[in-house]
Amino acid sequence: MLTGSSARKLRRGTWNLLAGRLLEASMHPFMAAELGAAFSLQRSLEIGLVPLVWGAQEPAQTLRAYASLYLRVYLREEVQAEALVRDVGAFARFLEAISFSHGSLLNLAEVARECQVGRKTVEGYLQILEDLLLAFRVPVFTRRAKRHLVAHDKFFYFDAGVYRSLRPAGPLDRPAEIEGMALEGLVAQHLRAWIAYRASGAQLHYWRTKSGSEVDFVVYGADVFSAIAVKRSASVHSKDLRALRAFREDYPEAGACLLYLGKDRLVIDGIPCIPCEAFLRDLHPDQAQLPGQ
Repeated sequence: MLTGSSARKLRRGTWNLLAGRLLEASMHPFMAAELGAAFSLQRSLEIGLVPLVWGAQEPAQTLRAYASLYLRVYLREEVQAEALVRDVGAFARFLEAISFSHGSLLNLAEVARECQVGRKTVEGYLQILEDLLLAFRVPVFTRRAKRHLVAHDKFFYFDAGVYRSLRPAGPLDRPAEIEGMALEGLVAQHLRAWIAYRASGAQLHYWRTKSGSEVDFVVYGADVFSAIAVKRSASVHSKDLRALRAFREDYPEAGACLLYLGKDRLVIDGIPCIPCEAFLRDLHPDQAQLPGQ
């Protein structure tokens, strides 16, 4: 087993020397199924599911310390020591600016303008986050596309709590928008963990047409094909399923479901509408299919 304080150094240092003898495994933040009865959707949206934070006596303070000491101090020192970041101030601005892209289409040119650096520099910063396993991108699902689709990836921090700790909030920021992105990120990290632990080769995507129809997640693999929409609301209506219906028109082979904050399991226009907390609790790597499929 290889271990080290820097995933970036580990991957670039000895990784290539062990071709054919090295198995790669990933460990993600807690899944709801691991926590069982201890899982709380609201608590997960507030502090995330990083074990260090979840098990702390003062989780909110631990999360703030994790964000300030590790992400803002140690991370900058590490990448600066590798001569990866010349302007530490710009990198600090980047960590904050990129948080506005969490759960959204990633426009590197806009992030670069916010950070007052070049696009290539921002691409390098983003690669650092990905190399250190702190963020990931979700590409658009384009297989046998029948409509004009957007080209940008979506960006996510690896944990909803980390996103909340880095995302600035003030009088000009709508709490509902921040909560909505946190919820989508929480679902994303669960699906990503489920895919990784099953080790079946499935991949996580999203789907969005240039006209604006969007399905938040598409899980595609040899034994799974499902479209998932996430709605931060306690009620759901037929109009909320338009994008899922459009996706299933193009891909009738796919399963589909909508996750929402209500308490009842519904079926509207033939599409299951599942309470988000119940979906996450039922999401277990031993299952061959996603809950509700």
